[in-house]
Amino acid sequence: MGSRDPSDSLVVCEVDPELKEKLRKFRFRKETDNAAIIMKVDKDRQMVVLEEEFQNISPDELKMELPERQPRFVVYSYKYVHDDGRVSYPLCFIFSSPVGCKPEQQMMYAGSKNRLVQTAELRSVRRRRGCGGLESWV
Repeated sequence: MGSRDPSDSLVVCEVDPELKEKLRKFRFRKETDNAAIIMKVDKDRQMVVLEEEFQNISPDELKMELPERQPRFVVYSYKYVHDDGRVSYPLCFIFSSPVGCKPEQQMMYAGSKNRLVQTAELRSVRRRRGCGGLESWV
């Protein structure tokens, strides 16, 4: 028997077309407050869909919105003041995969992460495992 590549069994979910459009608009938003889009996998449709959107949300508040035992994807836009005083609003992709998630759920999210990152055209990707603070990432 030949060896099997474990990634063969990964389910790669499509990204909901409405979510694709929302992510595109989010990338080019003009607002200067911190904002987040939380996404989940719809297991029945095998699709990444919008769960909730937030305006003016701190890293601590965002952490409180994430489920304790279920994975989620987050795109977070936040104000960053550089050492020289310049201000920018980077986008950060967060893959929240808490300890205690069902293995099949983790696999479905892990298999879909790269497609979602490419769809959203994001560069900064973070993974959150435990209950550690998001503020240290942003």
